[in-house]
Amino acid sequence: MRTALVIGTGLIGTSVALALVRRGVTVHLADHDPEHVRTAAALGAGTDSPPEGPVDLAVVAAPPAHVAAVLGDAMRRGAARGYLDVASVKGGPRRELEAQGLDLTAYIGTHPMSGRERSGPLAASADLFEGRPWVLTPTRDTDTEVLNLALELVSHCAAVPVVMDADAHDRAVALVSHMPHLVSSMVAARLEHAEETAVRLCGQGIRDVTRIAGSDPAMWIDILSANPGPVADLLTDVSADLDETVQALRALQSADEAKWREGVDGIQDVLRRGNAGQVRVPGKHGSAPRVYEVVAVFIDDQPGQLARIFADAGLVGVNIEDVRIEHATGQQAGLVQLMVEPKAVPVLAAALRERGWGVRQ
Repeated sequence: MRTALVIGTGLIGTSVALALVRRGVTVHLADHDPEHVRTAAALGAGTDSPPEGPVDLAVVAAPPAHVAAVLGDAMRRGAARGYLDVASVKGGPRRELEAQGLDLTAYIGTHPMSGRERSGPLAASADLFEGRPWVLTPTRDTDTEVLNLALELVSHCAAVPVVMDADAHDRAVALVSHMPHLVSSMVAARLEHAEETAVRLCGQGIRDVTRIAGSDPAMWIDILSANPGPVADLLTDVSADLDETVQALRALQSADEAKWREGVDGIQDVLRRGNAGQVRVPGKHGSAPRVYEVVAVFIDDQPGQLARIFADAGLVGVNIEDVRIEHATGQQAGLVQLMVEPKAVPVLAAALRERGWGVRQ
């Protein structure tokens, strides 16, 4: 691939363009918003001048509702040898293109499984897709050359290709992305009018659950409008679980021993099923999840504190597998939770204490 046209210079499109430019590809940028194009070009994502002829690959990074129209226009004017989109739903755009009567041998649907709560070109990064799954949904009609162009793009972005059926993809992202986003938003909505004294008690748990609720509503309207059925089906199941859980909690208020036991059984069931589902979430590098233990360290909110902790861990040969920070309410301090292999806990704890860190037992 020597040349590319990126249509849509938001977060994903600009990130793709930055990654391609870094690999020596000449990238032309287009967007219905000229300011986005100028911003992306200023970031080094390519040129805002149109290509003189067909490029090797056209990448459409438009909202799902507009993907088919943008792709159809590009294909009819022969903008490229191959075409792909990066929308978060795949079945709908493909069917819309088929309805337009277009030859789809030069097209492949794709979806990079990466993003941020922020949108727009200023949030873009050439490293956005590194190590992340990138779904490809070829059909029997997809030309081999186009599939190879898509695989080359994924390689340039340092992502991991995953081949799926388009409709199976849409059901999967409804489960692992779209439905959880709505549930996160519903939980966060409980905080909108909550008393300030309650909100000040927010800890890491509520932060974890509500983090993705900070995303752009307009962007999510586009996504959910393109995949409403599978998301609604999943929320129906969640709703049934909620109803049963509410009944179980009401039963826990009963003085009747039998009803109280029913409540305990109901809560235990949902918690057990939650445990069973959580352990299926892939762990580090996509491998089976592993159990780590926590070494908790008190730190001041000062520059260089984390770097010092990591350096001290490195000096004794301990690898930090994951890290979380719980900020203290009303204090310029926090608790860093260092996840390490169980056998490394005593080594790391002793080393950090020796170097003056406050390690919590």
